[in-house]
Amino acid sequence: MPTTLKKTIFASPQDAEAAFYEALSRGDLEALMAVWAEDEETVCIHPGSGRISGYAAIRDAWAQVFSNGQRLNVRHTLQSHHHDPLTAVHSVLEEIGLHNDPSQRAPVIATNVYVRGALGWRMIVHHASPAPPDTFSTDAPQVLH
Repeated sequence: MPTTLKKTIFASPQDAEAAFYEALSRGDLEALMAVWAEDEETVCIHPGSGRISGYAAIRDAWAQVFSNGQRLNVRHTLQSHHHDPLTAVHSVLEEIGLHNDPSQRAPVIATNVYVRGALGWRMIVHHASPAPPDTFSTDAPQVLH
């Protein structure tokens, strides 16, 4: 567990989510990890990879994502959400590309889970999976199940 106390207090899950995506776009590991709960029960799943569990392992995984120096261009849209006083679950569509090549974009479907604690809202789960290529098309068929 990290020994530094987080100073940022996120007053809402929306504040935490905005900080997460802003840090992701800037390639700012410290700001990104400030959103995460410092807990061994946290879980992160990157598109096409396995389950990463625990704050330190998640930090290492994001450090590896940022290690090549390429900055990501991330657009996200909240599709649905559930909030109660202590938990929030957001279903998000992400479009991820590289800043130096905006023509190459990957559609991603993500679920972000936040919990409220003494230091405000923190992320405990980020599960991102590749989405079908037509996910962002306005004429894509809607499938209910």
